[in-house]
Amino acid sequence: MGEVEELSRAFEELAELSDIKGEVRFKVNAYHRAAEVVKEVGEEILEAEDVKELLKYKGIGEGIAKKILEFKRTGTISKLEELKEEIPVELISLLQVPNLGPRRAKLVYEELGVRTIEELQEAAETHKLAELPGLGPKAEQNILEGIRHLQTTSGRLSIHRAHRIQEEIAAALWERIPDLVLSPAGSLRRMKETIGDIDILAASRDGGTVMEAFCTLPMVERVLLRGETKSSIFTDDGLQVDLRVVLPEEYGAALQYFTGSKAHNVHVREIAKKSGKKINEYGVFLVKNDRRVAGATEEDVYEALGMDCPPPELREDRGEVEAALEHNLPSLVTLQDIKGDLHVHTEASDGVASLEEIREAAAALGYRYVAITDHAMNLKVANGLDRERLLRQVEEIRRLNAKGDSPVVLLAGTELNIDNEGGLDYDAEVLSMLDVVIASVHGGFRQSRQQITRRILEAIRNPHVKIIAHPTGRLIGQRPPYDVDMKAVMMEAAATGTALELNAFPDRLDLSDEDLLEARKEGVMVAIGTDAHRREHLGFMLYGVATARRGWLGKENLLNAMDVEELLAWLWRGRERR
Repeated sequence: MGEVEELSRAFEELAELSDIKGEVRFKVNAYHRAAEVVKEVGEEILEAEDVKELLKYKGIGEGIAKKILEFKRTGTISKLEELKEEIPVELISLLQVPNLGPRRAKLVYEELGVRTIEELQEAAETHKLAELPGLGPKAEQNILEGIRHLQTTSGRLSIHRAHRIQEEIAAALWERIPDLVLSPAGSLRRMKETIGDIDILAASRDGGTVMEAFCTLPMVERVLLRGETKSSIFTDDGLQVDLRVVLPEEYGAALQYFTGSKAHNVHVREIAKKSGKKINEYGVFLVKNDRRVAGATEEDVYEALGMDCPPPELREDRGEVEAALEHNLPSLVTLQDIKGDLHVHTEASDGVASLEEIREAAAALGYRYVAITDHAMNLKVANGLDRERLLRQVEEIRRLNAKGDSPVVLLAGTELNIDNEGGLDYDAEVLSMLDVVIASVHGGFRQSRQQITRRILEAIRNPHVKIIAHPTGRLIGQRPPYDVDMKAVMMEAAATGTALELNAFPDRLDLSDEDLLEARKEGVMVAIGTDAHRREHLGFMLYGVATARRGWLGKENLLNAMDVEELLAWLWRGRERR
């Protein structure tokens, strides 16, 4: 874990433990907000030398600033360490369970004597939690789902972190061996949302030189295994990275084999067997005489089996093998197809960049447009814009566009809150002035399937709402999706011409690849939005596109692949403009 991640996590822990101690709510909220700001600002926040420098960041007060400087100086926060001494470690360990929360953790600890996650699971499965005051059967089920979610995601990296580390290692290796052929493998190459260990594959006839370079990289903390064909290291972030080196004539076969998935590879082996061949990490061979007929490239490997080469993101045995055999693989969207970002926040709400800075960053990416969708007025914790502030922002956007000094068109928009009845923040008069109207659920995550679904359907039926953002509400490894009938949501979205968002923020990737497969079948348009709160976050589009590819989406399925004129026509269809 890097220093920024450690500081952000320290403030989250401070918030949780303060909540257990019964601290006043505003202080708990301040610590939560500090954790978000640290994560959003990144390394820059650790460069500050005094309190005054830190106060320029929205959400950082004097008390928080002093704690940041203390962390920078000592590596910890004394207040947090005091709380850790006061609160039992077993109680602290329960806080990692999604849907439990500090107050419930304290309740089950004190009332049931629960000390471990296993004991918490047993208490939930025997319905002891439901008997506690303020819980009940629904809360008990949510906690049980949180435990199971934790068990399936713990120990895995986000795609963003894994991709960044792999790129750093690749760049360092290329600096030492410029002509080295290498690629990520495994679930990272398939761009799954979470990754186990990082696997890298290289082609070379001098494995010793490659392994020497790999095992002596600056980020290596410890060498676990060192050989001529495989080595494993721990990075200074505490992550395991495995490197395999194969001969150039084997590289394609090894890349196919080590990319996986297991189910895809099993299916491909069956295809090979039926045609009198066998396939492994060394190549494709004829069974009758063991002669290798392919292996240097993946394209050759699949062609030897009568198949087109499926993109790595599709290799999950979800129909791609049959499509490859029938030469009917889909034409998937690429990052170059993306014309703009459809979900961005500025300093007007809880972002940290100005309109001009967002426009400049979008231009650097070659975009034609970017949607400014700051939070609406009912989300006060995110400094949501009231009617007057929103209208002033719309005027400023129109003014900037009229200058004609940028290739990027700013689209005036908002991210509305869907309340418990499906109502929205602004009236039709205000919404009719906006190009992009997004609506999303920001609270009531534990409501019944019927209520949450009804809320979203009601928002979809509003003619001004054109995109439903992060439709399932999940935070990967932190919060499971809320209970929503996605089939009903997709059918209504298709019927009304409403898009569903693929939120590209790595903590969300919502919709998931499986949801996107269903959306494609239902004919639902998808809008990729980075949910950017800083200029750098626009780069998260990479993960949105990768997830779209995993969901078999092409340009025709995405609003972002439209030119600005076509997009505006789509966004204004069925609406009256003021």
